[in-house]
Amino acid sequence: MARFDILFTLDYEIHGNGEGRPRALMTRPTGRLLDLFQDAGARLTIMADTAELLRYREVADRSGRDYFGIGDIEEQLRTAVARGHDVQLHVHPSYLKAEFVGRKWEQYYKEYSCADLPRERITEIISGGKTYLERLLRPVDPDYACLAFRAANWSMCPSHHIVPALIENGIRYDSSVFKYGSRKGTVTFDYSQAPSNIVPWRPSAEDICGISQDSPLIEIPIYCERRHVWAFASLGRLRRVLTSRQYPVKLSGMSSRRRIVGRLRDLGRLVLSRHAWKLDFNQCSAGQIVRTFERIACNNPGAKDLPVVLIGHSKLADTRNGKELAQVLAYLNSKPEVFRFSTFRQLSGAWSHGREPTAPERLASCGVET
Repeated sequence: MARFDILFTLDYEIHGNGEGRPRALMTRPTGRLLDLFQDAGARLTIMADTAELLRYREVADRSGRDYFGIGDIEEQLRTAVARGHDVQLHVHPSYLKAEFVGRKWEQYYKEYSCADLPRERITEIISGGKTYLERLLRPVDPDYACLAFRAANWSMCPSHHIVPALIENGIRYDSSVFKYGSRKGTVTFDYSQAPSNIVPWRPSAEDICGISQDSPLIEIPIYCERRHVWAFASLGRLRRVLTSRQYPVKLSGMSSRRRIVGRLRDLGRLVLSRHAWKLDFNQCSAGQIVRTFERIACNNPGAKDLPVVLIGHSKLADTRNGKELAQVLAYLNSKPEVFRFSTFRQLSGAWSHGREPTAPERLASCGVET
């Protein structure tokens, strides 16, 4: 029988343009999620944006006043690990040189994309984030290790700086790629040639979508399907659109004419093409998520401990979303022989400890009975 490790990953951050209060967008909604998961016997992996957290800590230490609630944030992360959840590394590098002006952090757009940074700089940033998390969390769990990463805005292209930087810092897993995804602008990537939408692979240092069997890094993709626009209909996705309009990221260097032309082009693609539909537990309805799990089990009948990564954001986790998510957790709990809650630190089978799967395991992960 097929068996899947289910990873709920939560990007822990305020709005991408630097607006918003951490208490409202991070600690409060994440607290509700942690309670929900705890009651269901499930596990949550918090992908903590250490660039934000380091700036909040810097301000608190310098001023003696905790304007951004970093004390509560750090206590929440420690408590999460103590309760059996996981905390791993997420980085929005534009915060590290941002300035707090008025009521928002003015982003440093020269360092907006992780993948566009010089190798020395991104290596330094990853090292700083990993060190911060391990110093924070090892007093709670001496075995804690920062071993997984997600890039801000999924920016892993070009790969020739960021992949070696992850390896140099001892990061075992990346979970930034979602097959079929593409973007062109301040952050540019094309993951259409990713090897799989679900089966992990060892990425090449030159191309995150390439394969290098000698690589110590494993890409565990965010689960994604290629679907028509009507498949995106949900209250959660509507809220995401409205939030993006309310808190726009003002990218430099783009004229009004270019934006208009881009929007017209995007409208045509929206209607005529199929699009990357990520398994997002904030934006998808309970029914959509449950049906997706059913498709995954049907399409991968021989899977052995195959990880399935869902993504969410603390800033989008409201009470309505919590009710939907409770239904999803109940469904997963009803099928313990097929689905198992997991985290990056708890991965089992062929993908744990960075071990390369055997040939039968690889075939099984692709849905071939062995």
